[in-house]
Amino acid sequence: MKGLSTMLWFDGQALQAARFYASVFPNSLVHGDAAYPDVEFPDGAQPDPGSVMTVSFELDGMPFTALNGGPQYTFSEAISFVVSCQGQDEVDYFWERLTEGGGEPGSCGWLKDRFGVSWQVVPTELFEIASGPDPEGGKRTWQAMLGMGKLDIAALQRAYDGEE
Repeated sequence: MKGLSTMLWFDGQALQAARFYASVFPNSLVHGDAAYPDVEFPDGAQPDPGSVMTVSFELDGMPFTALNGGPQYTFSEAISFVVSCQGQDEVDYFWERLTEGGGEPGSCGWLKDRFGVSWQVVPTELFEIASGPDPEGGKRTWQAMLGMGKLDIAALQRAYDGEE
């Protein structure tokens, strides 16, 4: 395989996560999984032979691999995936889907899903509104965004227009 792909480390939930993400994003699918072989690992870890080791999947055509690597590593906000949305309906859809089942809403359009992966759900309109001809309106837009959880396009426009 040439090019770049993303590897996500899970603690036993790789297949569940891949299936969940493929259900959320259009043009997505789970290709398959590979089982742990019956070998001794040099670090002393001994996963159950035959249990899911890796899962390959695509989200909107982008390749990913999920690894059941164990509890040694966890996700943090230092890495996040940006979901660029067209319109409030898409923002609402991705926000609701990615937080369902135990996800945590954050601020400024950020959230964590139930697996601990960080996402930014951002309407493309945010940048259109904030970069309008009025610099003070742009400043008000960014200030409004900083006070939001899920981003609200109409409220961002009102902030730009000086109505909030």
